[in-house]
Amino acid sequence: MTRLLCTLFLIVNITVSAQSEYEPSEAYPFGRPNPKAPKEITDFQPLIGICDCISKTRNKDKTWAEPNKMTWEFKYIMNGMGVQDQTIKEDGKNSGSIRQFIADSSKWYVHYYSSSSPTPILSSWEGNRKDDKIILYNEQKAPNGMDGFFKINFYDISEDGFKWLGEWVNTNETFSYPTWEITCTKRKNNQKLSDEEQIRAAAKAFSESYLKQDYEAIAKSYTTDAKIFPNNTPIISGYEAIKKRWSSSSGFTPIEHRIIPEEIVILGDTAHDYGTYTGKNKNDDGTQITYKGKYVVIWKKSNNQWKMYLDIWNRIKE
Repeated sequence: MTRLLCTLFLIVNITVSAQSEYEPSEAYPFGRPNPKAPKEITDFQPLIGICDCISKTRNKDKTWAEPNKMTWEFKYIMNGMGVQDQTIKEDGKNSGSIRQFIADSSKWYVHYYSSSSPTPILSSWEGNRKDDKIILYNEQKAPNGMDGFFKINFYDISEDGFKWLGEWVNTNETFSYPTWEITCTKRKNNQKLSDEEQIRAAAKAFSESYLKQDYEAIAKSYTTDAKIFPNNTPIISGYEAIKKRWSSSSGFTPIEHRIIPEEIVILGDTAHDYGTYTGKNKNDDGTQITYKGKYVVIWKKSNNQWKMYLDIWNRIKE
């Protein structure tokens, strides 16, 4: 019986190992391509890892907006059968994609999602690698109703980085209007986002959720056993109570909010963070007020995600 149990245990371990052999791991933090995947799985190989990027978008008046710093991370997922990427942007408008090559149609299919415009139906892009470029299309009409596509170009791809261009083109591509440019430099040490970068990104996401008055997202930014310490109130604990506290504010609409960490110290799977925050509210009577405050947060890392465990804040009189 003992020999049988050991044999079964060994078989289970081998099976589980095979199922995750090409997943991200300590040895391969961004995963590996599965040999059973279509050979095109390596089209994105030079992009695998983390790049530091500069992003520029076109304003409505056709001028270019100020550059926005961001990181862009690519990794293999689904045991090396697909590619996932995510961007963490300085302005808090983060995004990501799931990329799969379908051999039957000989195309890449890319499903895009964004923190600034969540949707139950993800937009889909399709295309291929052509010579030294990866080109993807999404059918999209111009503002004047003309048929065309939004075209994405990955080009100048190398182990040192790549460039990215988003442009609207008409159906025969005789006309092009660039709307988005990104230039990326590969991190030489190829490290994942640091814990501090993840916490800063989580703080920006909190501000973004607060401005959208997305109280469910706010509550989910805390651990399930979190406690918050608002001024002049008892300690508030747990998801539902925290969600109720944030959603109970009335008489105004938040129009600006920014969290400014002054120090973040990582201690294993916990961290402490203190700093200031600023904001502006529009009252129901049309008046506006600006404010500033200070905070201390204790973070916990669970399932590779940093969430707030203890959160205390109060206003600064000016």
